[in-house]
Amino acid sequence: MLIFDSRNKAYKSKISAIATDEKCKFRIIIPRDCRCSRAVLAIAKEGDGESMVYYDMFWAGMCGSDREYWELHFSATTAGLYFYHFELDTPWGKGFVKNIGAGKGDFTVEGSDFQQTVYDKNFKTPDFLKGGIIYQIFPDRFYNSGTKKKDVPSVRVIREWGEEPYWREEDMNGIWNNDFFGGDLKGIEEKLPYIADLGVNCIYINPIFEAHSNHRYDTADYEKIDPLAGCEDDLKNLCKTAKEKYGISVILDGVFSHTGCDSKYFNMYNRYNNLGAYNSRQSPYFSWYKFIDYPNDYHAWWGIKLLPEIIEEDESYREYICGKNGILRKWLRCGISGWRLDVADELPDIFLDDLRKAVKAEDENAIIIGEVWEDATNKFAYGERRRYLLGNQLDSVMNYPFADAVLNFVRFGNGEFFFDSVMNIVENYPPQVLNVLMNHIGTHDTERAITRLAGPNNEGRGRHWQNEHNKLSEYDYLKGISMMKMASLIQFTLPGVPSIYYGDEIGMQGMKDPFNRACMQWDNMNEELLKWYQRLGQIRRGSKAFKDGEMIPVFCSGSAIAYKRENAKNAVLVAVNNGENKTDIYVGEEWDNSYCHFDYESENGIITLPPHRYTMLSK
Repeated sequence: MLIFDSRNKAYKSKISAIATDEKCKFRIIIPRDCRCSRAVLAIAKEGDGESMVYYDMFWAGMCGSDREYWELHFSATTAGLYFYHFELDTPWGKGFVKNIGAGKGDFTVEGSDFQQTVYDKNFKTPDFLKGGIIYQIFPDRFYNSGTKKKDVPSVRVIREWGEEPYWREEDMNGIWNNDFFGGDLKGIEEKLPYIADLGVNCIYINPIFEAHSNHRYDTADYEKIDPLAGCEDDLKNLCKTAKEKYGISVILDGVFSHTGCDSKYFNMYNRYNNLGAYNSRQSPYFSWYKFIDYPNDYHAWWGIKLLPEIIEEDESYREYICGKNGILRKWLRCGISGWRLDVADELPDIFLDDLRKAVKAEDENAIIIGEVWEDATNKFAYGERRRYLLGNQLDSVMNYPFADAVLNFVRFGNGEFFFDSVMNIVENYPPQVLNVLMNHIGTHDTERAITRLAGPNNEGRGRHWQNEHNKLSEYDYLKGISMMKMASLIQFTLPGVPSIYYGDEIGMQGMKDPFNRACMQWDNMNEELLKWYQRLGQIRRGSKAFKDGEMIPVFCSGSAIAYKRENAKNAVLVAVNNGENKTDIYVGEEWDNSYCHFDYESENGIITLPPHRYTMLSK
């Protein structure tokens, strides 16, 4: 029996972050022969001088004949990160109970302190995303409506739909990412029935504002839709049709840490008829940028001179983006339902604070999702601990820890690592954040999920190598389809909101950028996988447990796992055997006679699964 387990309600009443003034019960179970005369919770709030505060625990009775309970209720009045351990007075001196890994506490002085996140009790996240499904679209490559485009710069190379994206430097004539395929907003609107059939209730669109690269992360004008993508009315029509006819919300990508050098704000190439920061120190945008030796030496995003960095603390920039008539509110008034923030960890607190105030003042139900690749509760960026999820900044983040947990489990089959990764996030995040996490297994920044699962490791490999290995063999592709089914089943049943990167649902392959950004293969779909995703969407929409159900591990042995999602209305159990041998998974007799979504039921509390098979039960 453990002395403490922060992920078990027998020891800790809240397996999550807690609100200010919310009580959480802590319990330790100590061997009687320790002869403990006093037990305390030693806890410190980060940023308060790191000084420990000691709270006496009370003796709460025997646990069997040889152990005893010590307990207390803890609450905090201010939001922040708290770190704690337990200390005991014994005849042999002071004993310390610390984290030895996976939330387990034991006698040690070498272990780490446990983390307790405390968020503002007034913190709410939008309801519309809870229990839903996100569909991510890279707009230039999703669907071309055929609408004639106006005012398209002549330097852009317009390609035939389905051709391989340029990846050789000689193809681009020295101008990177200048090949376009003409996917547009009207094209997305035309494909709304297809998206709705997947059970989607939110579309996330990569940047659509005027920019001169196909990815559009080099914003040229925040106030205009890029002419190849359409116009402002196209966005309004898309949002209106999606919401009213299909119940689908639309969120946009906000790129606020940098602009393009070829923009009306910087204007290096004098494309725009105004004074950019590069043109004159008298430019209204001059104070936005970090010049070292004016005008040619300046700070750029990751050193890429095409992307000059913004000083987000600049008051005029914050007013331009976050003001009453700023960029955030302008596009919310066009019908969008929120923002995904590119490189949110590179945006300072003062900017994120203003951003949240602006978005919520315009629409309190709009969502703010940040790109953060690590645990967002304890992220360090630019020398300080960030406070994204304490109540005054983000609603959600892109959940890379879950993505890694799912993909690594399906590829390598380590159940303990999977549960540790998942429960670490469950334990640290506010529950209202957990329910709206963007749970992807692939995005425009990663290789395609099927390629990562069934293809060779591409770390450290250049584009020539990636191009040579961009297509799986027939055997590996079929294996990858099976692995995608397992991965998506887990993805769709974990806390948060599954996010489908366009084309993953039809088995599209691809190494990293630009191979992962190919045109949607409308005439080359893997129908088996597509039907699988449609079925997962139906199952998800039919179960209330996926909206806010608790995540409870049930079984873990080698490559076999089982967990349940449970709330007051219903419960769902998922069991997976990713090993090479048939496995009996004990889940308890309460799951006998449950509704079985797939092929394997519980009998006498046991689910017997063949190798690389899975099942889902509901009750």
